[in-house]
Amino acid sequence: MKRIFLHTYLLIISILPLWGQDNIADVLKQHNTKSVPYISVQELAMPKTNAIILDAREPREYKVSHIKKAIHVGYDFFSVDTIAQKVPDKTSHIVVYCSLGIRSEVIAEKLKQKGYTNVYNLYGGIFEWKNNNFKLFNSNDKETDSVHVFDETWGKWLTKGIKVHD
Repeated sequence: MKRIFLHTYLLIISILPLWGQDNIADVLKQHNTKSVPYISVQELAMPKTNAIILDAREPREYKVSHIKKAIHVGYDFFSVDTIAQKVPDKTSHIVVYCSLGIRSEVIAEKLKQKGYTNVYNLYGGIFEWKNNNFKLFNSNDKETDSVHVFDETWGKWLTKGIKVHD
């Protein structure tokens, strides 16, 4: 019983700051330091933008949908060493995303600390990507409208698509 109470308490404490925020910009101002420059979804979607795209969400989120050719790197068990094996050139153009752009800033900061020099955080994350009608793909590489939103509180910033949560 104590464990359930603690889990519920921590969940409530973590989402309280979200209730007063009306848009993604407010959320990012609240949680991010801007230590990593943003790239817009429109810029990333341009054919001339040649970037390595890293998905900093958890496996269950990635399986529901992700940006085409995104490499799943996760958040809870992220390893810079794994990235160094996949992307040895530290000058590579890298864009990291998550649901909104909060977890991805943390992962992008870790890449910068390891010497990566051309790292960007996708502004608004996969939610903003879908809100702008860009394509997403599921684990079978099939186009999908579904997006894992973690829960209803976070899902309020996804205005297009099908909201999925555990």
